[in-house]
Parts: sequence; C-alpha cells; structure tokens
Amino acid sequence: MSINDIKSLDVSDIQVDSYLPDAEKIVKGTPHQNVWNAFSSRDEKFHAGVWDAQAGAWTVSYDEDEFCYILEGESIIHDESGQSKTVKAGDTFTIPAGFSGTWEVPKYCKKIYVIYEA
Repeated sequence: MSINDIKSLDVSDIQVDSYLPDAEKIVKGTPHQNVWNAFSSRDEKFHAGVWDAQAGAWTVSYDEDEFCYILEGESIIHDESGQSKTVKAGDTFTIPAGFSGTWEVPKYCKKIYVIYEA
C-alpha cells in the first residue's frame, strides 16, 4: 500500500452510477438517484462515497449498517410504525442493518455514506 491508495471523495474524479429504485419500491415521485462510490474494500463489504436523490419516496430495507452525513437538502426517514426523523444539511446519523421503512426526499438530498454490509 502507498499514499496513492488514499482515495478522495471528489465526485468529479469518480464514475457516477445513475438509477431509479425498483418500480415496486417507489411510493411517490420519480426519485432519480446517483451514486459516486469512492471506495470498496477488497471483500466488498465496506463502501464509502457520495449519493444524491431528487424528490420522491421509496421503501428501504437495510441489510447493511450505514453512516450518513447530509451535505445538502433534506430527507425524511419513516419507520414501519409511522414514526419519522427529518435529517438536514450538517446532520450525521447511522441506520442499522435490519431497519425497514420509507426514505423520502421532499426536493433534493445529497449525502456522504459509509456502509458496512453485515
């Protein structure tokens, strides 16, 4: 390993993966999403990068643990019982493996993510 193995999260240097959630997961809107995955471990269980999404809502079911740092905009995360948490620019939080609910983006949201696949 060398200093060259240290990766930046500068999205201008990373290939973007653009997508929509599967149709059966979309609750409202057309939540176009982009992922700039800056790093994946050799065993493909640890990932870090940048994600953004346009307005919409979709169901989520986490098999992985995720740390998030919201860079821009906001999201509302709803659990299956109907409780919700709003996260905005500057917020940091974790989502544990096993969480299921709905992720909603009112207008736009951009975050740094760090994922460990349990």
